[in-house]
Amino acid sequence: MPLDYDRPAGKKISLALIKLPATDQAKRIGTLFVNFGGPGASGLQRLRERGKWSWLFSEQLRARFDVVSWDPRGIANSTAVRCFDSVEEQQAFFGSFPEMPTDPSGMPAFFEKSKELAYQCETKAGDILEHVSTANTARDLDLLRRAVGDAKLTYHGISYGTHLGATYANLFPDKIRAMAFDGTMDFVGNATGHGDDGRKVPLDTRQDVATGIAQTFEQFLRLCTEAGPKCAFSSGDPKAKWAAITARAKQGPITVDGQAWTYSAIVNTAADLSDSRGWPDIAVLLQSLYDARNTVARVAAKQGEQYTSNRTEAFNAIQCSDSDVPTDPEVYARYAESEDARVPDFGRIAVLDMMSCAFWRAKDDDRYTGPWNRWTSAPILVLNNRYDPSTPLHGAQDGAAELARARVFVTEGYGHSSMYVPSTCTEQVKREYLISGTLPAPGKTCGIDASPFS
Repeated sequence: MPLDYDRPAGKKISLALIKLPATDQAKRIGTLFVNFGGPGASGLQRLRERGKWSWLFSEQLRARFDVVSWDPRGIANSTAVRCFDSVEEQQAFFGSFPEMPTDPSGMPAFFEKSKELAYQCETKAGDILEHVSTANTARDLDLLRRAVGDAKLTYHGISYGTHLGATYANLFPDKIRAMAFDGTMDFVGNATGHGDDGRKVPLDTRQDVATGIAQTFEQFLRLCTEAGPKCAFSSGDPKAKWAAITARAKQGPITVDGQAWTYSAIVNTAADLSDSRGWPDIAVLLQSLYDARNTVARVAAKQGEQYTSNRTEAFNAIQCSDSDVPTDPEVYARYAESEDARVPDFGRIAVLDMMSCAFWRAKDDDRYTGPWNRWTSAPILVLNNRYDPSTPLHGAQDGAAELARARVFVTEGYGHSSMYVPSTCTEQVKREYLISGTLPAPGKTCGIDASPFS
């Protein structure tokens, strides 16, 4: 692919692709391109892991399409954003990254390390850094569509993949055969913000991700209570127990099995509600923390997460290229306080989760900022769960309203996208649309295959 589409005959980059061939080649319709989200996640790895999950790609769907995924530019096995000279250097850097600050005293160190990441990438990553916008990935996708011989694109985009899909749909509106957006965001909010929000409001704060997390956590507590002994945290009053855990953790770490759990670590773990199949494990941890809340913590040396890819660097490179954000750290400091008051425990996450973008200087002049309502050659199916901690339903509805032709379909479930919330019913709706172009009836919804605590 061209590094720079303004100079198509110039320097080239490489993309890594993977294909799961259609099982019924005689009835094959074409290629279904899938982006699993991120940005920064390896499409190769995820298709290997998830290509045969029946609630995501049923046998009927896989019979009719070659399923193709890829590592977009900047990511993993494609020409990648590399901000470190070695894996060891990368691990050491992220292992020393401060936890999300829970009070103003922790802000300076967190801001400084976020700034250091931006500088590290600026000095190490090279010219790919100025050409990793989603718009350029959409241009790559159109060349991939042509390479497999499809006259029009069939696409399934999950989470960030919905932003890629919306960008493609508006750059190439006459090349759409079928597009399913799954866990959808507000596209204007993600790119520029509404009005002057892009300069004044942190990115996930203007998407109101904190409310999505809080509402989903309320459902976690409700379903846990209803599940009784099937949920380890169900005895007594789970809401009061959560309040007791967080109040204790704000005084100092709680030790469970020799591991010190800070307030920040507890909140971030409790907020990790994307995959509802993991909710029972969260319940076990919370009960352990509640039982141990009066212990004296022994703070162990912090262990860095084992980073084996460039996911964090690529996430920042792409997101900071795509989105307008405030550049004054004081804006983030003020919002951290006000959002923590508005959405207790979870408000700060949406303020600080993309902090490095405030210091990011590399820009992609070819990024896409709208319009988002170009008339497409086919309508777009927008899927979203009722309770999604990462792409709240109201954001999906806003995003669909920004498109020229879109139908919103709601799954009465909990978690992020159909990838993590098994629903045979929803897969059938998606499958029928991708195969035949048939949209679900207005107002139709689907349930999930099982409760998270079944």
